[in-house]
Amino acid sequence: MQISADLHIHSKYSMATSKNMDLPTLASEAKKKGIDVIGTGDCVHGKWLGEIKKVAAMPDSNSNNNSNGGSSDDESLNINGTNFVLTCEVEDKNRVHHLLIVPSISKAEELREAFIPCSKNLDADGRPTLTIDGVEIAQYAKDAGALIGPAHAFTPWTAMYAAHDSLKSCYGDLSDYVSFVELGLSADSDYADRIPELRRLTFLSNSDAHSPWTNKFAREFNRFCVEGTGFSEIRLAILRQQGRYPTLNAGFYPQEGKYNESACIKCLVHYTYNDAVSRQWKCSCGGRIKKGVLDRVEELSDSPEPIHPPHRPPYIHTVPLSEIIRMAIGHAGANTKGVLTIWNKLVGDCGSEIAVLIDADIGALDVDARVRSALVAFRDGALVIHPGGGGEYGTLSLPDASDGVQKTRRMPPQKSLFEY
Repeated sequence: MQISADLHIHSKYSMATSKNMDLPTLASEAKKKGIDVIGTGDCVHGKWLGEIKKVAAMPDSNSNNNSNGGSSDDESLNINGTNFVLTCEVEDKNRVHHLLIVPSISKAEELREAFIPCSKNLDADGRPTLTIDGVEIAQYAKDAGALIGPAHAFTPWTAMYAAHDSLKSCYGDLSDYVSFVELGLSADSDYADRIPELRRLTFLSNSDAHSPWTNKFAREFNRFCVEGTGFSEIRLAILRQQGRYPTLNAGFYPQEGKYNESACIKCLVHYTYNDAVSRQWKCSCGGRIKKGVLDRVEELSDSPEPIHPPHRPPYIHTVPLSEIIRMAIGHAGANTKGVLTIWNKLVGDCGSEIAVLIDADIGALDVDARVRSALVAFRDGALVIHPGGGGEYGTLSLPDASDGVQKTRRMPPQKSLFEY
């Protein structure tokens, strides 16, 4: 079977995170989005791990359920039909973020005990800051049987390629143990497959959500061919073993990310790579020009075009449905009452947000004609994007609202998920 999974989120115990990031809310929102499996996030945080254990102890949680694709030590949680696998993100002493996918609650407890001496206060944040480097974190992950890879690998502040030029530099002799790289919002498969050392790895596209809002949670997701929903099946799919494998990455157009192009972090003026170098990465306003993902990939690449390995699944670019509705009806935000009323109706009629965006017959939708037109523009690749940079997200506009705007890019048309 094929499942959709968002394997990187944060709990209510992480900084700058919604108090509504709790397990029941996430389970409910996952159904609306069309997500089958969620990473718990923050599984080495004491209070969050306690909540996970409480749910696992409930008779209907399906923890340790072999029919769920698990073994006796392959604990996955099931809340009202939504499955969870244990995950966490940690920051090393070089400010590099790592994503760990953990086999079980007992292994999460082992990692927690291992990390306590490596942190001033492991429970100060759901995403803890450790005093060790990527090599040591990878060793702890390996000892626990957890999968590890760089989180949002290209983000210029807290990512592997911000601090290192290679997997070897970050993970040392354990670089071969790394099994995936998380692309992040400012990169896609075309970007990452220009870098030779990444072509052997599975790519993950996750939301890194800090709130359950419709335009945050599951804004990026993965699709896997598996026989169950527990850790062991996710592991096999990421490792591409025993007939399990990833079938799709779905996420933002890279230009939508906050750090796609090189730009000043103070005044947000964008610069070409050559201009930034000639200015020694100092803006005319006195601010710092932050190197964008586009330029960082150019530095690391060995080819002007991506070289996709045979195992690489398609990457389909998506836009949150609430953002499309917002543009269509002219609201300022994606979470207004008007936007959410339409969003809930469409999701109710079609079954999930993914179904609305990709598979629904738009002409048959009982919805405001402006929304139908915007969905057609999305499917046809007629939306216009204004690239992000310097910490500011890129923005989208409908084609008739883009006149006079520079640096616009038309988007390629989408395919149905059934075509993959």
